[in-house]
Amino acid sequence: MRETPYNRAAAVDYARRWALKRNSAYYDFESIGGDCTNFASQCVFAGAGIMNYTPITGWYYRSLADRSASWSGVGYLYNFLVNNRSVGPYGHIVSENEVKSGDIVQLGAEDGNFYHSPVITATIPTILVAAHTFDALDRPLYSYIYDTARFIHIDGVRIW
Repeated sequence: MRETPYNRAAAVDYARRWALKRNSAYYDFESIGGDCTNFASQCVFAGAGIMNYTPITGWYYRSLADRSASWSGVGYLYNFLVNNRSVGPYGHIVSENEVKSGDIVQLGAEDGNFYHSPVITATIPTILVAAHTFDALDRPLYSYIYDTARFIHIDGVRIW
């Protein structure tokens, strides 16, 4: 296995293209709990170019019926990205001032339940995000109401 850089520009370009509409190649989860993490995964895939098809613990999407929990679940995406030692994108938690465009921020409640996964589209002069489920394009992060946030920096991509 070898490592390649994460293409942040491709992830952000995808986010900007699809933030206010839907790519018909993917199911829209809006009516069954929200589409934010599905959209975040699409953006990360645009920057990574590879999925991880490992049953149960991987990160992939073939269809609504054939996808990993990490593709569309907030906590599952976090667990995949920060624990992935195999094929696909991987990352770690950083502080707010260490994030880069193409990274993911997850917003949560005081009880530690994280519920939203916007994609960072810019960091200067402030953090801007794109998201589905309350669609947003270049929305300032400070305009959201949340108790806590975790910032997932995508370090790179592993390929065979």
